[in-house]
Formats: sequence, structure tokens, C-alpha cells
Amino acid sequence: MEQSKQNEILTVAREAIRTEADALEKMERSLDEHFVEAIETILQSRGKLIITGMGKSGLVGRKIAATLASTGTPSFFLHPGEAFHGDLGMISKEDVVLALSYSGETDEILKIVPFIHSNGNKLISMTGNPESALAKNSDVHLDVSVEEEACILHLAPTTSTTAQIAMGDAMAVALMKLRNFTSIDFAR
Repeated sequence: MEQSKQNEILTVAREAIRTEADALEKMERSLDEHFVEAIETILQSRGKLIITGMGKSGLVGRKIAATLASTGTPSFFLHPGEAFHGDLGMISKEDVVLALSYSGETDEILKIVPFIHSNGNKLISMTGNPESALAKNSDVHLDVSVEEEACILHLAPTTSTTAQIAMGDAMAVALMKLRNFTSIDFAR
């Protein structure tokens, strides 16, 4: 491969990583009492943390659920489409629901919000739009907004999914600390 082509590839890759790193630095500075409230809500629950999301947010939600489950917070992923078609019974009254939707307007998630409320569950949302329907209908909202996607077309979820993953990891680490979760617990 020509040196100029190699340089172009590395430049694009470095720009993508810098875009994501800048977004994470901004998110770090913007963490506030809403994050603390989300953690307290999860800690006070006697049930599990049910995580839901569609598309790329759903894939991130699966990762967050797996991380939480292996670090001392009982949790699992519930596909919102499946939930609406019979799996809502997997949510018990003691559970907390964490819904991921970058737009905050994902139809499949909004369809299950009335059930979550009528079942008495606390709803934490993670969106890039604090004015969205999901954010406004949540007990706690976590803002994961980013200024731009790392995608060269600014369309594919790249920076936004990185922000969601980082927020999920921050939640897992905070919960581990507050639960005094140890390496022995992790080995189990």
C-alpha cells in the first residue's frame, strides 16, 4: 500500500478516536446529581436491573447488562419488541428499568413505558436528548449527548454508542464500589 494511502487511513482513524475521546471528556465533566440518583435508585431496588434498547442501543444494552451482572448487580437485557409481544411478565414490581435510546423517541421503547409506570417500576433513561419523550417520562435521565458522530458521514452510531458504553461502565464501577464488590466476588 502506498505511503500516502497509509497516512490517509491513519489520519481518519485518529480523527475518529479523537472525536470519541473529546465526547467522553465532555461527558465526564457533565456528570451530576442525576447520575447519583440513578445509582441510588438501583441500590435501593430489591429486584433486578432490566435493560432495554433497540438497534445499536440494544447491543450496547446487552453489554451493559452483562457487565453489571458480572460485577454484582443482578441484571438482564430485555428486547423491547419482545417485551411488547409477551415478555413484559419478565419485569417484576421490584425491578428497575434502564432504557437506552439515543433519540429518546424509539417507538418500541415508548410502547412499553406505560406498562413500566403502571407496574410501579422506576425508569432510568439514557438518551442524547433530554427533551425527548423517553427522558421526560423517566424517573431519572442520564444525558449521553454527543456533538458529532465519529462516522465520516456523521450518521452511523459511533461516538454516541461509545458514550452509552462509557456511562454503563461508570454505573457498573460506581455500583461495585458501593457494594464493596471484590475480586473474590467476581471469580464466583
